[in-house]
Parts: sequence; structure tokens; C-alpha cells
Amino acid sequence: MKNTYQILGMTCNNCKNTVINYLKSIPEVKQVVINLEEKEAEISTENLIPIEKFKDVLPVKYSITLKENLRATIVKSQKKEKISKLKQLKPLFIILFYISVASVLLNYKNWQTQQAMLDFMGLFYIVFSFFKMLDLKGFGTSFKMYDPLAKKITFYSKIYPFLETILGLFFLMRFQIDIAIITTIIILGITTIGVTKTLLSKKEIQCACLGTALKLPMTQATFIENAIMILMAITMLLF
Repeated sequence: MKNTYQILGMTCNNCKNTVINYLKSIPEVKQVVINLEEKEAEISTENLIPIEKFKDVLPVKYSITLKENLRATIVKSQKKEKISKLKQLKPLFIILFYISVASVLLNYKNWQTQQAMLDFMGLFYIVFSFFKMLDLKGFGTSFKMYDPLAKKITFYSKIYPFLETILGLFFLMRFQIDIAIITTIIILGITTIGVTKTLLSKKEIQCACLGTALKLPMTQATFIENAIMILMAITMLLF
């Protein structure tokens, strides 16, 4: 039978030959083929040999791991990371759920999709600006890390929460809707560009969408959240 192992500590052909010789010293081992670049060893044996036996014959310099176990460990670690991020994003999902429910309840008697969308956008801005207001300085610091305009104009990060509050009131009061819609497309479009660049670069930074009161990681959810608002704004502008 053949099994693939990862062996760390090999740096040259001498190391490779040394490892092969040590592994072949085990009577049950028939053949050892090592890929030095990949740090992998394909070992053919008569029967399944406990990995501890390989560890016993190899010098301390070398560490050996069954590759399937290594892969399983990586997959398990990735799953835990995804679950952890979902837990961190729980407040965001709850807030969006409540905003959606409130928008429906405000319009269910005389349902008009456009009116419900206006209420959703208004409530979205008011709620999200509230969390940013709790720590304006902290929000500004986080926001400048990914928003292109805030990086260049510091003052923009300081007024952004107030801008969101004004836009929220415009939508809820049905005041200057066209201006509010166009402004939404512009400011959230700029932020979405920054979010996209951050996600592509795989940088681990904090999202400032809910200020600093709730520690949220920058994830695809942040992109989706902005995209929903932009799509709503474009839809109302066109129809």
C-alpha cells in the first residue's frame, strides 16, 4: 500500500537521501519516493505502519505528517474560521432582519414596493449612523483603512455618520428623494470599491459599518450589504 506524507526539515538532496535511508531501515517499507520541492514522501509498505514508527527512526530535525491528516486539519480549521466569522456577523444579520421586518410592517396595509424600499433605506441609514455616532473617532480610523475617499480627505470620515443620518431622514420623510438616491449611489459606490479591494487583497481589517461598538470583520457580507442599497437606489432611480 502507498501513502503520502509531508516531511518538513529537508533542505537539500543530502537531506532527501538521509530521510530515504532512515525510512528504508524499517523492514516493512518497500519503497520511498521523495519530492523535495513539495516536501512530500510517497511510502510503499507491506502493511499500514503507525506514523509513530516513522517518527522514531527519523532524526529530530525532520517532522513527518500523514498528508490526509494534514489536509483534514486544514479543512477543519477553515470550517472553524467560517463559523467564527458568521458568529461575528450575527449582529449585522439581526439588524438587517429587524430593518426588513419594520419596512414590511410600515407598508403591509397598503403595500407598495417602492415605499417599502424607501423605508428600508431610511431605517438602514438611521440605525447604522447611530452605531457610528457612539465612537466618531474610532469610526473615522477604521473607515479610512478601506474607503478611498476617506483615505484622501480625512474630513469626509468625520462627517460621514452625519451624512448617513441626513440621508436616512430624507428617505423616511420622502424629502428630495432623487438627491438622496444619487448621493447613495455615489458614496456607497466609493465605499464598495474600497471593500472590494480589501477583500481581494485578503487583508484582515475591521469593518466600520456598525462603528466600533460591534467588532465586525470585513467580509463578503459587507460587500453584499452595500450592493443591496446601491441596487435599491438604482432601481428607484430608473423606475
